Amino acid sequence: MRLTCMFSFILLFGAAGLVVFIHLQDPEEIVHQQTPGIKYNMGFQQPKKDCVSSNNQDRRLRKNTADGVATVKQSDSLYLSQNAPTKLQSTDRRQGSIMFAMKDQQKGEEINSITLHKRRRRFIIKKSPILISMNSSILNLPTLKSEDRNNSKWKSLYQIQRERKRIMRETCSKYKSNNRRIITPYHVSRIFVEDKYRVLYCEVPKAGCSNWKRVLMVLNGLASSTKDIQHNTVHYGNYLKRLDGFDHKGIYHRLNTYTKMLFIREPFEKLVSAFRDKFEHPNNYYHPVFGKAIISRYRVNATKEALRTGSGVKFKEFVQYLLDVHRPVGMDIHWDHVNRLCSPCLIDYDFVGKFESMEEDANFFLHLIGAPQNLTFPKFKDRHSNEERTTTKITQQYFAQLSPSQRQRSYDFYYMDYLMFNYSKPFEDLY
Repeated sequence: MRLTCMFSFILLFGAAGLVVFIHLQDPEEIVHQQTPGIKYNMGFQQPKKDCVSSNNQDRRLRKNTADGVATVKQSDSLYLSQNAPTKLQSTDRRQGSIMFAMKDQQKGEEINSITLHKRRRRFIIKKSPILISMNSSILNLPTLKSEDRNNSKWKSLYQIQRERKRIMRETCSKYKSNNRRIITPYHVSRIFVEDKYRVLYCEVPKAGCSNWKRVLMVLNGLASSTKDIQHNTVHYGNYLKRLDGFDHKGIYHRLNTYTKMLFIREPFEKLVSAFRDKFEHPNNYYHPVFGKAIISRYRVNATKEALRTGSGVKFKEFVQYLLDVHRPVGMDIHWDHVNRLCSPCLIDYDFVGKFESMEEDANFFLHLIGAPQNLTFPKFKDRHSNEERTTTKITQQYFAQLSPSQRQRSYDFYYMDYLMFNYSKPFEDLY
């Protein structure tokens, strides 16, 4: 008898709970939950420490990422017809879309102000973001001017760009999903904006980023010459705007109408350059933050002085840290993958330059965007000017300190960068 009563009570309690749950459902919100969002057909077709540390930025980005995301569909962004200027007004000639998704903050505020019934229901029904349909970039790499088409130098450089774009596209197609891709503020956080000449530059440290910022400042009218701009002004002056500092409309407009470019460097050479800069010279950030952690973890019988200062990190110890899945301290922009820094499979870059051919590529880019003829890419070395630049020979000397296994794992670590930007294997014994 007691068991029967208990069973009946459980059934009644369950039924009552189901009735309450159904009662709390709002048909209007249920429909909203099933529909991703409202799509709008848009008419277009188309300050912090830089090159130094990303810790403060990452904290801010984690906060900003919750504010909104964007979805991009990649397009063929290298070629334009001779009518490229008129395409800026076009609305229907390009395929692909960028989707911005953002939380409806106004609704959130209304929910907070209404009844307890509504507030309770908010925990049951998860709100969907509003999706705003946007078209992909139409302002691609401009075609050569009529007077340049017979110039063998310009024609050759243009063909090189086409080939780089092709390889990058094919690599993304093979190794990355071609479905909807989401662009968050993090993905555009390393992109600098120059509004006058409509340029977006993705910063890759140790690949000429300091001098590229000088060029952008001159283009923007902030200086008359790149020689007049000091290192601290470049990195701490906050004169250049970043793309993630704009609202969704501003990001949308610039991604779709500005010329997007990045410059990259051979991954091992870039890594050695970063190590020499940050660990072989006095540095009041990288030594205490990275050096102390690296020495403590990977050096046997480390001295108290080394543990206290973090100075004197060896390249082999640095590589041990890099390859350790349980690193004692996080990654840094100076040795992170270009694939992570600039997201080339999400953002369809119009121009891809290389550090190894910097002067030629940079001046070709400036020519294409119509920059002043007296503006050329600076040749001077920004830091440690008396020290020889990191070359292939110097890079091989550093990697000779590693075992074959460590070299292979280092190559595997940067494999996507090697593949996407068509760099050959730096050592014959790599597979």
